[in-house]
Amino acid sequence: MTVKVRFAPSPTGPLHIGGARSALFNYLFAAGRGGTFILRIEDTDLERSSRESEKDIIEALRWCGISWNEGIEAGGADGPYRQTERLNTYQEYTTKLLDSGHAYHCYCTEEELEQERQELISRGETPRYMGKCRSLTDQERQAFEKEGRKPVVRFKVPEGQQIVINDLVRGKVVFDSDGIGDYIIVKSDGIPTYNYAVVIDDVLMGITHVIRGEEHLSNTPRQVLIYQALGMNVPDFAHISLILNTEGRKMSKRDGDTAVIDYYKKGYLPQAVVNFIALLGWSPSGEQEFYSIKELEKEFSLEKVSKSPAVFDINKLNHINAHYLKQMADAELVDLVLPFLKEKGLFLSDKISEAEKQWIAEFIGAVKEKINCLMEVKDYVHYFIGTEIDQPDEEAETILKAQTVPAVLELFGKKVMAADPLDSAAAKLVLKEIAKELNLKGKDVFMPVRIALTGQMHGPDLDRIIALLGRDNVNARLKQTLSRI
Repeated sequence: MTVKVRFAPSPTGPLHIGGARSALFNYLFAAGRGGTFILRIEDTDLERSSRESEKDIIEALRWCGISWNEGIEAGGADGPYRQTERLNTYQEYTTKLLDSGHAYHCYCTEEELEQERQELISRGETPRYMGKCRSLTDQERQAFEKEGRKPVVRFKVPEGQQIVINDLVRGKVVFDSDGIGDYIIVKSDGIPTYNYAVVIDDVLMGITHVIRGEEHLSNTPRQVLIYQALGMNVPDFAHISLILNTEGRKMSKRDGDTAVIDYYKKGYLPQAVVNFIALLGWSPSGEQEFYSIKELEKEFSLEKVSKSPAVFDINKLNHINAHYLKQMADAELVDLVLPFLKEKGLFLSDKISEAEKQWIAEFIGAVKEKINCLMEVKDYVHYFIGTEIDQPDEEAETILKAQTVPAVLELFGKKVMAADPLDSAAAKLVLKEIAKELNLKGKDVFMPVRIALTGQMHGPDLDRIIALLGRDNVNARLKQTLSRI
């Protein structure tokens, strides 16, 4: 059997982490088996769907490196790939279901449905539609239509039937048809509901496996009944676990960033995000922690997808992202880090010179061991540029009061002005020469110089700070400190 899967988001907002994981698992499942991955858009929520959200979802998928063989923008023989462009197709199958007696028109008003719902609740029963319009006569239908009622189409759920789902992740799951009630498949405006349109699309596009979030499991019996009514083959289902926060609750916006775009904006790398979300509910066979998307294509299988909820641990993501940052060449990160430097008012010109690119690359090299994502470079800019010094704390001020400090700083200033070029290697040599000439321990040179230049006792490598500050900034900062002590 040729594998064919799909990812079918609703374009009502950005692509969230859970959606990205569903897309990734579908992509990996197809890629590892030489199958086809389709991207289609479920835009029948007319009020909330937008082309802007659709575009954002597509861009997020592409940023993650998730590509598709057919669907939106890729084309294919089974299009169109937006549900609002397939309404005639749904109508054709609705007519078949009505003619075969598997569906019927329902004229119940919202008030009548709410009254029925409250009555069932008061009796301790599950709210469901009780089939009031199942067997209307032509005369009753005509009367309702004279009142101006616009009917919905409901699916006639068979009574006393067990619906068995052999889920590839969760195992055997059984539903009782008597607890479902006849459900709407076409709204009064002619727009199909999710549970109906998704079946027609999956049938006509030849979907063999439906891999999606656990929250869709409760929809599955309704969809299976439609497959059966149409005499169509039911695909294999695999419902992947929920993603929880570290406190064991379902992830929500209250937990912070939930959309893929949020991590892009913070300067996380796509390969890190993909690596991280692949491990949300999927366990590789070995001890390997870092996977490229090509490695994931070979390794991924549904057999290793866990039934248990996955936990979104930002510390794990930071660990993975920091790994990939360290693996990248400094020059490769220049364009990625530039937007964050612009936020600090730096390098605002439309064209960055080669010298500026070199400075940025060296700056990244100096700080990337200390950051989890590129946004955090903003916290280190003040060490490397400008004449301003952080106000030293009490402990740092005490160090500057040592008797040898003025001599150290004055000699440092002379040697820096004489160094040509003033690069990291030259800065290291200067510091060693001062210690030797003044007969001091290394820390009695390094620490006063660090505090004099930055106001801090800790931070990036001192030799890199000196090299990137340059003579003028070093001299200006030294003068401020010397005048104070």
